[in-house]
Amino acid sequence: MRYDPDAGGRSALKVPGEHEEDRAEVGTARVLVVDDERKIREVVGSYLTREGYTVLLAETGEAALDLALREHPDLVVLDLKLPDLAGEEVARAIRKVSELPIIMLTAKSAEADRLAGLGLGADDYLVKPFSVRELAARVAAVLRRTKGRRSEISLDEGRLVIDPASRTARLDGERLTLTRTEFDLLLALVSGFPRVLSREQLLTAARGYGSAPEERTIDAHVKNLRRKLRDDPKQPRYIQTTAGVGYRFGLKPDA
Repeated sequence: MRYDPDAGGRSALKVPGEHEEDRAEVGTARVLVVDDERKIREVVGSYLTREGYTVLLAETGEAALDLALREHPDLVVLDLKLPDLAGEEVARAIRKVSELPIIMLTAKSAEADRLAGLGLGADDYLVKPFSVRELAARVAAVLRRTKGRRSEISLDEGRLVIDPASRTARLDGERLTLTRTEFDLLLALVSGFPRVLSREQLLTAARGYGSAPEERTIDAHVKNLRRKLRDDPKQPRYIQTTAGVGYRFGLKPDA
């Protein structure tokens, strides 16, 4: 099946014969398809559903990020031209909190554009007009390739476990109740080990795609994080202060 955006709505959709060898063993994989063109969403969604996937659809960047955080899909097919947020911005926001596989879908065909997309953390890149059958094959290939990708981050010999995909953290097996900002700060500090992150850098990490806390509130969020992590503020094990600079995470992630 091919979708050609230059066909002006004419019969540009052709369904090839099905071949069982082209089908991947997808199990219950969930694929989020993000595109502002309704026809593309419908065609891609329908084909992937027939291939055995559970499909989620979004037409804006905000909706895509909301679904990615709430529904925890296994892969995102992401168009770069969206009406609100650029696809690149959506990819950056996802990459800040998750290793969720991303296939970028775009009309840009220049090598520089492809390299830029891959540089943002995309796992694959497909140029319009595209074959929906080829897209399905790439979805299956990326899922196979990333199946063993580590999602949880273990620290302190397993005492503290962070899961970027589900945006959860557990301490001694107990799930921590963290605000979105607190989780973003914790993940930024852990991901930045062993570097010291300035308050400005932590502000950027906490900004996400919505409203941002003011820089002067970072100290208050760190204080709350330490309390929830049962971290001694006088001799912190997890979140350490570098006077006049910012904060760093005190422990290297477990091997």
